[in-house]
Amino acid sequence: MASSLANLLYHIVFSTKGRQPLVTEDLREPLFRYIGSIVLKHRGILLEIGGMPDHLHCLVKCPPSLAMSSMLRAIKSDSSAWVSRRHPDRFFAWQRGYGAFTVSASQVEVVRRYIRNQEAHHGQWSFEEEYLQMLERHGVEYDERFLWN
Repeated sequence: MASSLANLLYHIVFSTKGRQPLVTEDLREPLFRYIGSIVLKHRGILLEIGGMPDHLHCLVKCPPSLAMSSMLRAIKSDSSAWVSRRHPDRFFAWQRGYGAFTVSASQVEVVRRYIRNQEAHHGQWSFEEEYLQMLERHGVEYDERFLWN
């Protein structure tokens, strides 16, 4: 094969430190735009972003030259530093772990709708219930003793 081609799509979920409601209404849109700029800086594309005050969902197209974990490390560290610079009086941090799920190109619109409708989902399920459902749906093995730390 003469060239290398890839379409690496990930649905990434991560929460605020201690799942505190740190993504406030005034921070939401500027934070989302800033996260989009981080993804772009690393040659990725942020296809969708949304969430609740205590967690975010991102649909990201990653370049094949960058591991998804490196992209997420950049998103979390750069965005938390940005919030801290912008609001030095406000505590802001992301929790250490994350969930990342591959997405087929045929399911992009389904995942986009899912991310856009987070408020409706959380009228029915807590973040913890939603996250466990995602892990089970994607066949991810986990030890619940270490899931929420």
